[in-house]
Amino acid sequence: MTSSSENSVKIMEERGTVAVVVLGASGDLAKKKTYPALFALFCNGLLPKNTIIYGYARSAMDDVKFRSGIALRLKGLDEKKQQFLAKCYYVNGGYDSAEGFRQLSSVLSAKEKSMGALPANRIFYFAIPPSVFVASAQMIKSNCLSTTGYNRIVVEKPFGKDLASSTELGRSLSAIFTEDQLYRIDHYLGKEMVQNLMVLRFANSVFEPMWNRFHISSVTISFKEDIGTEGRGGYFDEFGIIRDVMQNHLIQMLALVAMEAPVTLDSEDVRDEKVKLLRAIKPIKKEEIVVGQYGRSPDGKQPSYLDDPTVPKGSITPTFATAVLFVNNNRWKGVPFILKCGKALNERKAEVRIQFHTPTYGIFNGTQPNELVIRVQPNEAMYLKVTQKRPGLTADLHQSELDLTYNSRFGSTNLPDAYERLVLDVIRGDHNLFVRDDELAASWEIFTPILHQLEQLKIAPELYEFGSRGPAAADELVRRVGFRRTEGYTWPVAKL
Repeated sequence: MTSSSENSVKIMEERGTVAVVVLGASGDLAKKKTYPALFALFCNGLLPKNTIIYGYARSAMDDVKFRSGIALRLKGLDEKKQQFLAKCYYVNGGYDSAEGFRQLSSVLSAKEKSMGALPANRIFYFAIPPSVFVASAQMIKSNCLSTTGYNRIVVEKPFGKDLASSTELGRSLSAIFTEDQLYRIDHYLGKEMVQNLMVLRFANSVFEPMWNRFHISSVTISFKEDIGTEGRGGYFDEFGIIRDVMQNHLIQMLALVAMEAPVTLDSEDVRDEKVKLLRAIKPIKKEEIVVGQYGRSPDGKQPSYLDDPTVPKGSITPTFATAVLFVNNNRWKGVPFILKCGKALNERKAEVRIQFHTPTYGIFNGTQPNELVIRVQPNEAMYLKVTQKRPGLTADLHQSELDLTYNSRFGSTNLPDAYERLVLDVIRGDHNLFVRDDELAASWEIFTPILHQLEQLKIAPELYEFGSRGPAAADELVRRVGFRRTEGYTWPVAKL
């Protein structure tokens, strides 16, 4: 994949300049994710030689001050930092300001002309609130487009709050730009182990015969954080955990686990299969979901969600949710897909857990189900839990694992950050890891009815302690649909 990426970039170099314009350049997202990703690509020789990077935001500052703020977030050799920062510039202006965008276009054109390479390609990265997406898009279309090269628009989630708002946002953006110009980022699609889901499924013949309802009893996709909102509850409260994590990150992983094999690895073929899969999932019913909100830790040292001063008093926004989804097709009919996500839980991890049926012939008593676990973060790994005889003069059964832990197998191999991969794919013009408009609509159709029901009926979330597994009702829900929690087994993280 590296070779392919490098070849694609070389082709880009021959074709002219690439200007990356980061809107919202003074904000947290740009500083923590966008610029570090661009710097990592630069350090690995994966940015086109004629790349220039312009930050655009409302804050007034010059290039020197802006570069010093970026430098604090960059990790690497000072020499490389200085070379990268020399490519970075800053223009201030409003997101709905025609004058600001005309000024931006003027300095871009002058810089591109001075570099003497055509075409002039432009990428506009929206690290800005959704409320100004459309205004900024209109200003770019009217004042800032390249006339000699491509123009690409990178949009960060959230993509609306429900089907109606997402459709309206999509309609507004599609009136300004074509679908092939839009790149909707879900950064989980850029994570190494999420990338591996398709390879695991379609490059290993051992799995295909058992990848169905006859062998798999349940699929659990989890996202757990061991921290609370930490003073950012005001923003989180606008969306809640279902919109923030489940409707995008988890549903995207579900689609990759469950979809049929695409005709090719072309982005449209892959996304076609994901859309087919999502359309086979019915909207979530009230009895298929448990929502929770974290309270204080048992010792009182960790605050509750409502203790966050930025959270509205009496908020019933969920910080935890477990939902059970069913795919209505021949491969998966009757198999529960369990999506679980939450803040202030007992551990930090994201994983896919595929639980298989226990043997039906039963010559051994008390066997635990086999599980294939894809650990997305932290400590990336794949392991298959198997039952074996305990060593020695005993007939006792013991559950162990066939383990592919990346740190052990691949040593010091650098795993790129998700944003590095996604930014590189935008430069290459590859849509494979980006969300298509009909894919987004199919996802919202699954979640919008239950979101409206929870909000209209003002259903209070179940309280759970900070640092716990979450609400007890969530464990009861997954037990009821057939998930068996393994007792007495711990994946041996200690050997890392």
